[in-house]
Amino acid sequence: MSLIIRNITVVNASGRDEQMDVWMTDGKIAQVAHHIEVEGVEQLDGSGKFLLPGFIDMHIHGSAKMDTMDASDEGLHIMAKSLLKEGTTSFLATTMTQSFDNIERAIANVAQFQPKSDEAEVLGLHIEGPFVSKQRAGAQPLDYIVLPDVEVMTKWQALSGQKIKQITLAPEEPNGMTAVQSLSENGIIVSIGHSDATFEQMQEAVQLGASQGTHLYNQMRPFHHRDPGVVGGVLLIDAIKAELIVDFIHMHEGAVEMAYRLKGADGIILITDAMRAKGMPYGEYDLGGQLVHVTESGAHLSNGSLAGSILTMDQAVRNMRQITNCTLEELVKMSSYNAAQQLKLTNKGQLIEGYDADAVIVDEHLLLHQTIKAGQISMHANNL
Repeated sequence: MSLIIRNITVVNASGRDEQMDVWMTDGKIAQVAHHIEVEGVEQLDGSGKFLLPGFIDMHIHGSAKMDTMDASDEGLHIMAKSLLKEGTTSFLATTMTQSFDNIERAIANVAQFQPKSDEAEVLGLHIEGPFVSKQRAGAQPLDYIVLPDVEVMTKWQALSGQKIKQITLAPEEPNGMTAVQSLSENGIIVSIGHSDATFEQMQEAVQLGASQGTHLYNQMRPFHHRDPGVVGGVLLIDAIKAELIVDFIHMHEGAVEMAYRLKGADGIILITDAMRAKGMPYGEYDLGGQLVHVTESGAHLSNGSLAGSILTMDQAVRNMRQITNCTLEELVKMSSYNAAQQLKLTNKGQLIEGYDADAVIVDEHLLLHQTIKAGQISMHANNL
């Protein structure tokens, strides 16, 4: 399969090039130039549009009525296909706090998963819980929260075929700092979340290798002027990348603006933290064995706690632009490039020769027109 996109503005984190041709073949970007002569290939006119790297969602539980914890191969295919509709071309399938048996079934399912050509790529697993704080549980079921355990994490990594890429944990819990150091030394992103850590404990965790903060502001020790907490640590420590759910439910517009001013585009990773109700009608859904009420005001447990989101990545990008008036280059950083850097990917997050041909075509309003996965047009706007 070969495709040439003509006369489009190519946007990378490092800058943009106008009126470019982009040739994609065999799933890769073969050439980016002002004019490319290749015969017998599909052509797409990109005049007036922008080509951005495909979005990478590092924190997503479910979509299209499916959830990673279902441990269903068919369900993961349905979920992966649905994500192309929002421009997400790759993601980390995210688990949640549950019994070890249920978590291990989900891990084993992702380990064997092989996406089809019209589906987003599963880059690996994000294990959110059960090694979190009961004081900051949120929608993580209290009955299954346990202390950090390096032996269990090592077992799970073996079960996954080395596909665990990120673990969210509370470093202040007993054995937490040991876990941070061990995981970091083994190349796993340690994201501090569902945590009641003090600012000093945050600093210690970063010294040991923690490099991310899970859904900033949500279920973490809040900022106080005499105790900056986890929120203060994420905002102030440069070594920490901040996950943001920009749906204006998990974060006030002012909190989005503050995060942008303090972290800058280099320090932010846009995520959805979406659950199975994304793309589905409002109603009642399951999340880790808990009833979730999904309305126009978001996804909530019966006690009012937020239970993930129904946010799409393209909407997150538009919302971020609306509040901060950031550049397209900065949006590329926050929606793909930073995630690729965190994951140490050498084939995604940039539109340059030799990289995977994963991209989105948007207009000046950031409305999604096409999603391209591995050089194939997988979604047209009229399919939405």
